[in-house]
Amino acid sequence: MKEKTIDADQSTLCNRRRFLRASGAVTALAPWAISDALRHPALASELRAKQRNVILLWLAGGASQLETWDPKPGRLTGGPFAAIPTSVPGIHISELMPKMAQRLQDTAIIRSLNTKDGSHGSGAQLMHLGRRDEASLRYPDLGAVIAKELGRADSQVPDYVSFYTATEGRQNAVGQSGFLGARYAPMFLTTESQPEFLTRLPDLSAVDHQHREDFRRLLSRRFAEQRRGGRVPSHNEAYARIHGLMSSAKLFDIEQEPQSVRDRYGPTLFGQQALIARRLVEAGTPFVKVSRAWWDSHGQNFETHLELVTELDHVMSTLLDDLSERGLLENTLVITMAEFGRTPTINASLGRDHFARAWSATLSGCGIRGGSVFGKTDEDGQHVADGEIGAAELFATIYQALGIDHEHEYYQGPRPIPLTDAGTTPVLDVLA
Repeated sequence: MKEKTIDADQSTLCNRRRFLRASGAVTALAPWAISDALRHPALASELRAKQRNVILLWLAGGASQLETWDPKPGRLTGGPFAAIPTSVPGIHISELMPKMAQRLQDTAIIRSLNTKDGSHGSGAQLMHLGRRDEASLRYPDLGAVIAKELGRADSQVPDYVSFYTATEGRQNAVGQSGFLGARYAPMFLTTESQPEFLTRLPDLSAVDHQHREDFRRLLSRRFAEQRRGGRVPSHNEAYARIHGLMSSAKLFDIEQEPQSVRDRYGPTLFGQQALIARRLVEAGTPFVKVSRAWWDSHGQNFETHLELVTELDHVMSTLLDDLSERGLLENTLVITMAEFGRTPTINASLGRDHFARAWSATLSGCGIRGGSVFGKTDEDGQHVADGEIGAAELFATIYQALGIDHEHEYYQGPRPIPLTDAGTTPVLDVLA
């Protein structure tokens, strides 16, 4: 009996050792190979339990809440589209989203945002930072905070990737690491879906490449020795990660995926970038933003939303399915939001204008009580009737869903700076 106990203990110890060795091997793997390693069920579950990620589907220009998450059929403000029932009894969304209607069990809808800013530029900044920059202090945006809080120092994948490859509204494509420094700045992709300059030039040998890096470090160290301040070390850290990031180039290549997977996401740029986002979070990238522009429908709102909401419905539902099937959704938070919504009033050009007084966002997956709705607008969608929140409360909710204390403080000199403004509370009703 005693002998069997010892054997069992030794077996357990051996299994733990094998897991630790396997974990070390995965850490040493090129990022594009991690997904292959994760096919081992035991190893995959252990590693994924420690990894939390965010994919933000940014609807640049301002999607209409009335044609998506908060329809008002039969009202003068409602427009031509009906509301349909969902997989959650009592909850209806726009008929333009039949696929998401059948998957609402993983999603929480927030229908009561009042952010009070109908300007593209400042509205986008507010919805990226959760607050306003100060005259003498630039705050980090959501992606930079997530990279800081959930990223790993030894990671060879980028911590924060932002896709904005449309021309419309690119000047409002916020991406700033603020006082956190360059280490947490986004990898900003504005022309292609794959980063430039991540591969070594063909006529430059590995030895020469290493010699150049050694020389850069020497100059950088001498520069740092003569100066004091937080920015120099931050830039050095950012440069130091380049060697590791070079091995992540394949993560951006969807040709690495089976044709059947690519077909699921579809041929659109939005779909392809959502697939890259899944590849990145699977490899350990904490935050990926995929921007879909052209929602600024001052004219022909209904034709515009017929096209764009149909695409959003397909891409979002495919992404949630894919994450769920791979065991990633329970640790990945998928957000849809924009800088504001659109007016209930329909203008003379059959469009909807900017509207920040009563609009919607969604949260799916990690830490979220799916199949829930928080807040309510009045019968015409003109005002928040119940549960009004602003950007700060939304950000606090996002942090809490990810297991991050929204009251956690950073320091700039002696000054404590909490992640959200003092007195902010998360929306507990949508948290699991």
